Amino acid sequence: MFKKLAESIKRRPIIGWGIFLIVMAGVFILGLFAASVTERRAEIATLFNNKKVNIEGIESRNEIWGENYPREYNTWKKTADMDFKSKHLGNQPEDVLESRPDMVILWAGYAFSRDYSAPRGHMHAIEDMRATLRTGTPDGETADMQPATCWTCKSPDIPRMMHEVGIDNFYKSKWSAFGDEIVNPIGCADCHDPKTMNLTITRPALIEAFENRGMNIADATPQEMRSLVCAQCHVEYYFKGNEKYLTFPWHEGMTVEDMEKYYDEVEFTDWVHSVSKAPMLKAQHPDYELFLLGPHSQRGLSCTDCHMPYTSEGGIKYSNHQVVSPLKNISTTCQTCHRDSEENLRNYVYQYQDKALEIRDRIEKELSKAHIMAKTAWDKGANDKEMDASLKLLRQAQWRWDFAVASHGGSFHAPVETQRILAHSLDRTMQAQLELQRVLFAYGVTDFQMPDVSTKEKAQEYIGLDMKKLKEQKENWKENVIPKWLDEAKKKGRLASIN
Repeated sequence: MFKKLAESIKRRPIIGWGIFLIVMAGVFILGLFAASVTERRAEIATLFNNKKVNIEGIESRNEIWGENYPREYNTWKKTADMDFKSKHLGNQPEDVLESRPDMVILWAGYAFSRDYSAPRGHMHAIEDMRATLRTGTPDGETADMQPATCWTCKSPDIPRMMHEVGIDNFYKSKWSAFGDEIVNPIGCADCHDPKTMNLTITRPALIEAFENRGMNIADATPQEMRSLVCAQCHVEYYFKGNEKYLTFPWHEGMTVEDMEKYYDEVEFTDWVHSVSKAPMLKAQHPDYELFLLGPHSQRGLSCTDCHMPYTSEGGIKYSNHQVVSPLKNISTTCQTCHRDSEENLRNYVYQYQDKALEIRDRIEKELSKAHIMAKTAWDKGANDKEMDASLKLLRQAQWRWDFAVASHGGSFHAPVETQRILAHSLDRTMQAQLELQRVLFAYGVTDFQMPDVSTKEKAQEYIGLDMKKLKEQKENWKENVIPKWLDEAKKKGRLASIN
């Protein structure tokens, strides 16, 4: 082969020059690549070895971390932005009860019937927690509505407080007990070891959930950790016992049926519905559990691959810490794997969402009707034995509905599983109505009429909420209590003084 090539070059020297130029070009390109890699490694090493601040222990002030990692910090600050809205999701404030008033009936007797807003970015976690009507107005005269456990996912101050007062003592404290301590929004110390910057688990509930299933979270791969740091909070959980100990109900498994089985076995109920008297379960946000059942997880992707995509600046490749819907940055999320247009990719997502939400909306109408049918039956004199079957169906139906809709992005993360869960919810809802019709018929009710609960205000009035009073109390509390919390936090040095 080489002899023939030499003869060809001898006959036509231009071939030799061509090969020479091609080889030189290849060497030049390889040199540029090697220089780029070397430059990136050097810059990364320089950043890591020449930190401006030496972070010791649990540093919950995100601004301090920003001194060492300005690129990640500056993108994290963008979680404060409220500039994105897709067809169904976004990072803008939205009163969900206003647009879906049937949810007021579904949560009658539970704090969510007072106030339920769409989640905004991580930067707003603390202010939204203080502002919601679900946390009430605890002061010297008004008792706490919630335990301190409710703070668990809202701040890097949580691991610090758990370390200072103990995990058990933290959970069983009052929510207001740490108002001047938990002041920094979700950030760096929630997910990173300050010495190595490796991803780390800072919430004991996730570690304990793995142990309950005979697993060791320390065995997780780096790619798995890119989802597990999110799973510290984006999961289903409940407050166990009088101590309000945060617990993930994964003992029997991680499907909607597995968790329901566990709750039934331990006889747990979040609250008794004030309209139907059904023993209810409230799903939180089982994002991780549903994600595991979807196509992206099953192909090895993590949460951060889509919600915190890599970006480059100069010689540095880093993760964009503006945790937001992938639809905001399709070119750096979806299109890194899918060779299709932005418009098509966006519409694929909308198609999944539309189909799931069509079932969701039907459930909310029929399930709220079922709760009110149950109230009518009780009012007519029905007894516990007569109502038992329908109340169990109401519990099962609403658990499935809530599990599907409370998950952020569940209709896309696992579209088949989400639609399956919603279908089973609708099935049980209609079964509950049939059971209740039998009871109502036995008491002479043949023409059940729904009250007018077509708006949030009408629905809240129907279940007995004095919203005017609750809002006035909240505004007064925000004006008088929160400033004191912040002043005390500043005195203690809990808030960073740098810009």
